[in-house]
Amino acid sequence: MRHALALCARPLTASAIPSWIAMSAERCDGLKRHRRGRRQRIRRREKTMPKITPNLWFDTKGKEAAEFYCSVFPNSRITNVTYYNEAGPRPAGTVLTVEFELDGQEYTAINGGPEFTFDEAISLMINCADQDEIDYYWSKLTEGGGEEGPCGWVKDKYGLSWQVAPGGMAEMLNDPDQERATRAMKAMLGMKKIDIAALQAAADAA
Repeated sequence: MRHALALCARPLTASAIPSWIAMSAERCDGLKRHRRGRRQRIRRREKTMPKITPNLWFDTKGKEAAEFYCSVFPNSRITNVTYYNEAGPRPAGTVLTVEFELDGQEYTAINGGPEFTFDEAISLMINCADQDEIDYYWSKLTEGGGEEGPCGWVKDKYGLSWQVAPGGMAEMLNDPDQERATRAMKAMLGMKKIDIAALQAAADAA
């Protein structure tokens, strides 16, 4: 094989190739293509995007919050819990992190302390299939002390902001018919929970 690979690096001539290791140009080209393909596959693997896991900072209620979110969203579960040990800074045995999945999307809740809290600068969007889904998530996320906000925004009882929005709303707001898009935007700005029928009616109004 070493002789064959060496031959691929230079033109093949009858005088340069002993008969007992003769190799066709087609075979030599095949080995070259194989090496190029392998290098390309390696480069593609190297460029693969690493997984991004949102980390949510809580004071002490990270596990409680994770359990709540898993009860709201289907196909969700807690996958791992870690605890503070004797190194501190919190008492040994106190929950440190909670890893959980919401319908396959991974999150980590961190009980880091009271220094940082959530605000509306970051929110999680729920793209709802219909009004029933909007009503369900709006109700669940506001229960127990959550706050309703404008334009489909809601803050849950832990202070995390969500956008409960219908799929396709962006297309309505970006309608090529500017008057139709304007009517839809004005209607949305006057809403808290999004009402799909009212939004559609406003867009369609002459």
